[in-house]
Amino acid sequence: MNTIIFYLALPFLYLLSYLPFKALYLLSDLLYVLVYKVFAYRKKVVTMNLKKSFPEKSTKEIERIRSDFYSYLCDFIVETIKTISITPDAVKKRFKCGDISILEHYYKQKQSVIIVMGHLGNWELGGAYFSQLPVHKLYVIYHPLKNKHFDKLFNWTRTRLGNETYPMKSTFRGMIKNRNKLTATVFVADQTPAPGSAHWMSFLNQDTAVFKGTEVIARKLDYPIIYVSMIRIKRGQYAFHSELLVGHPQELSENEVTELHTKRLEQDILNHPETWLWSHRRWKHKKPEKPVN
Repeated sequence: MNTIIFYLALPFLYLLSYLPFKALYLLSDLLYVLVYKVFAYRKKVVTMNLKKSFPEKSTKEIERIRSDFYSYLCDFIVETIKTISITPDAVKKRFKCGDISILEHYYKQKQSVIIVMGHLGNWELGGAYFSQLPVHKLYVIYHPLKNKHFDKLFNWTRTRLGNETYPMKSTFRGMIKNRNKLTATVFVADQTPAPGSAHWMSFLNQDTAVFKGTEVIARKLDYPIIYVSMIRIKRGQYAFHSELLVGHPQELSENEVTELHTKRLEQDILNHPETWLWSHRRWKHKKPEKPVN
């Protein structure tokens, strides 16, 4: 059944990807009505996440952010479909390049780096843009999809302009294998880990489990950690910015790296809440209680 769905959807997705952005945004406006107004996709999850993250905001303010989020989510969907066929010149027009001097510095030093970011802005379009920058070879960590056909399509889309990928469970092995290459490995570090193996901290006013994998690998390899943001300036336009977060992870105490990159992402979310992935069940786990001695 999955195979049939894939081959039915594939020609449609390809045709959509060749539409101009103006037409795709008209489609996004229609999707917004269907996804938000008609089907109310994960509306309870989004509302709960927003209320807990912004307890100081009024009901009207929460509703405005929620509406803006669904509008952006639909834009994200059509922009991601566009990456199936987008050209290098077209993707460059979507971004205003901010400060990438730190990336250029480590590139000239022949030093591989770790990039950390969150599900803020269009990370798929951002990956395509990074492939056009005169710096490191980008390796994207991804979680393989259950549908092998769609997994292959997404992997091809992410690599067609020059990037490479690591399946999540093979990340460290892949980075060791490519240690003699000049690489930038991107960790999208705001997903939900198993509670027992996570670092727990306050994030958006809630006890939050955070993956420690970024820190563990960074400390083992002592790669500099660079935070990258892709802030939407207006519809279809983003600002790409990079900044040094940690120069030598081995010099920091345990969990300090994790705290730093999570708090840095939090700043961007607070400033641009509508472009973060609120439909994700980010807080589905509860912090384990400490055993009583």
